[in-house]
Amino acid sequence: MARRILVVDDDPHIREILCFALRKAGMEVTTARDGVEALACLESGPADLVVLDIGMPEMDGLEVCRRMRRTADTPILFLSARDEEIDRVLGLEIGGDDYVTKPFSPRELVARIKVILRRSGHAPPTPVLAGSRHGGLWLDPEAHAAAFRGEPLALTALEFAILKTLIARPAMVFSRDQILNAAYGVGMHVSDRTIDSHVRNIRAKLAAAGCAQGIETVHGVGFRIGRCEAEG
Repeated sequence: MARRILVVDDDPHIREILCFALRKAGMEVTTARDGVEALACLESGPADLVVLDIGMPEMDGLEVCRRMRRTADTPILFLSARDEEIDRVLGLEIGGDDYVTKPFSPRELVARIKVILRRSGHAPPTPVLAGSRHGGLWLDPEAHAAAFRGEPLALTALEFAILKTLIARPAMVFSRDQILNAAYGVGMHVSDRTIDSHVRNIRAKLAAAGCAQGIETVHGVGFRIGRCEAEG
């Protein structure tokens, strides 16, 4: 079944380019010209992923993301004409899965979308990890579900991929490059700050569920899964 992509951008030229590239890649595409129209589209029918421009009038992409995250974990790839680090970090911290600056390569953007879709449960399940447990933490890649002490964790596709990578080898310290390759795929360029933002989000969600030491930092090396002890 073709994946449904919602492209939200106030620039008709950008919408046209993305529609062509995504349809060529075998995906179904719906477009919206602004944030209000985007939310209406999502109410009328779900999307597998949203490509969301940040700098739109009326309601910008960050506000659209905030509203989406109240009720859904649909993957979001942000587009922006600004390459400011604060914008990238903020976009990821409020629930975005990836961030691409304009001008962009349509081929790279499609590749990033495929990575996110694969990590959001559209790839074949990994039998070795099905129903993995680590202390009070539980992950099921087949169902794309995670919980701590029975409390569901609302993880984005890339947050889930990172946590799955860490829990698979709990004694191992993963470098940022190793986490990047596991979550995004080999050959994808992503900054260290992007990985740090995703890890920070995972920590916050684990902490909110009662796991204060979910991911440990090994300074100068990388990250590993924490003890994640369940209540006795």
